[in-house]
Amino acid sequence: MINKVILVGNLGADPETRTAASGTVVSNLRIATNERVKDRDGNWGDHTEWHRVVCFGRTAENVTRYLHKGSQIYVEGRLRTRKWQNREGHDQYTTEVVSDQVRFLGGRGTGGAAGGGSRGAGDGPPQSEGGGYGGGGPAPDDDIPF
Repeated sequence: MINKVILVGNLGADPETRTAASGTVVSNLRIATNERVKDRDGNWGDHTEWHRVVCFGRTAENVTRYLHKGSQIYVEGRLRTRKWQNREGHDQYTTEVVSDQVRFLGGRGTGGAAGGGSRGAGDGPPQSEGGGYGGGGPAPDDDIPF
């Protein structure tokens, strides 16, 4: 079975970060993606879809440190639906993308909001893949990972 999500979009708000009871840093992102769609009358317009993304560990620390509302990012991860109870005791469900890799898009002068190169946000080499939450770290000669 395959459960894989790839998103390229912009942050709709600054990352919301907390530290779990286990000591792991957790960051929640709201990402907007856009697509061009044609309406019934044949007119083209934009459709925006909002996605919830969760990052852990070093990736969460880096997105909190370097990203802000409007930043453009690339995310790879998997869908997860969580069940929780609201204050009234009713079951609620949230579907989110658990990130395996986050890349910051955009150049230095753009505040991360437009084209340019990219580097990963987590642990390991810039092109890391697979199991953890890392997606690469800052280059040795640069403290900013984008």
